[in-house]
Amino acid sequence: MKPRRYFALFVLVSVVLAAAAACRRDEGASRRRAITFTARDEAVYIVRDEGSPPVLTLNMADIEKPGHPAEFTTLFHLPPVPQGETGTCWAFAATSLLESELRRLGREPVKLSEMHTVYWEYVEKSRRFIRERGNSFLGQGSQPDSALQRIKTYGVVRHDDYPGLPADRTEHDHSQLFREVYGLLQDHRAREDWNEDKAVTGVRAVLDRYLGRPPDRITVDGRSLTPREYLTRELGLNPDDYVAFISTLGLPVHTRGEFDVPDNWSRAADYHNLPLHEFYLALLRALRRGYTATLSIDFTEPGYVPAEDAAVIPSFDIPAGHIDAAAREIRFAYGSTTDDHAVHCTGYKDYGGKGSWFLIKDSWKTAFEGRHAGYMFLRDDYIRMKTLMFVTHKSAVSDILAKFPRDN
Repeated sequence: MKPRRYFALFVLVSVVLAAAAACRRDEGASRRRAITFTARDEAVYIVRDEGSPPVLTLNMADIEKPGHPAEFTTLFHLPPVPQGETGTCWAFAATSLLESELRRLGREPVKLSEMHTVYWEYVEKSRRFIRERGNSFLGQGSQPDSALQRIKTYGVVRHDDYPGLPADRTEHDHSQLFREVYGLLQDHRAREDWNEDKAVTGVRAVLDRYLGRPPDRITVDGRSLTPREYLTRELGLNPDDYVAFISTLGLPVHTRGEFDVPDNWSRAADYHNLPLHEFYLALLRALRRGYTATLSIDFTEPGYVPAEDAAVIPSFDIPAGHIDAAAREIRFAYGSTTDDHAVHCTGYKDYGGKGSWFLIKDSWKTAFEGRHAGYMFLRDDYIRMKTLMFVTHKSAVSDILAKFPRDN
């Protein structure tokens, strides 16, 4: 068990013991009255897919929410793109962030290739798996900041330069691709064959078959550029300009540490930890200053309703006024909150004294089920409870970064 897990367990036990002590002190009073709570929100079961079991969800009929993306203060972004049957939301979110950054920096926006980054992420995952003697997470998932590190190393190309699709397909599907990569690396593990060059060569042969070989050079306005030259000279983007934030009780505030989720497969430990109120305000202020952000969220929740294009924390889960760091941490520690999706936050809408909503560009298929294909609206309580990490440009949060010691 990780130290953070012990800490969360300590928090829970402390709360339970304190509550028990309070009950004993007021035992007589508790006999005379009963405290009840009635949820305002209605939980319902629906069947999303024929033949599948019912799914618990939220009836949003009485919830006041935005009706259209046009109601938001919207920052520039290219239209939503579906990721298909892949676990590559992290690449779609990070790519969309950079596309928005081009316009913010005064450059012409261009549709960039997500699959170029995905290709090299598989390569680096394979390297680590072999170097760690099989003790490294293997999955399709990753983090947007990891995508930025791949882009820093390998550059970026336009979507038309590398769509990452076989000639006979129009939608991404990595089911068989991943099975073959996984099987190849597990075979190396079973044979204790830790030859890195041999393993990477085998993985790249699989990737080349399903995604195509990434170009060594591309032609831009008659000039031949490597993907790294295109990134730095033509686009003027620097992946080191982006920073990641988390909010956890498992680290001291205003220090950097590890985002403890499986998709942080490299075990990167440069995440900036903030108290929850600063975490939320840092995101909101970044948007108000004209910067977009990628979010890592839990979207397998009853309050996440794609058919309504909206996500909230229902009162039958926890009343919004009770959301705090401990409530958030205990759900993460015991698995009811999981890091399972990455999206691009591209706008906000203030509801006066009723809080704020956030406009989300989403690549997963459920986001295309509602009235506004590829968009979701997240209420502020959902951000505070179910957003685990966000990435934005360092200029958007320079006041927050000043709180972090340079030698930490």
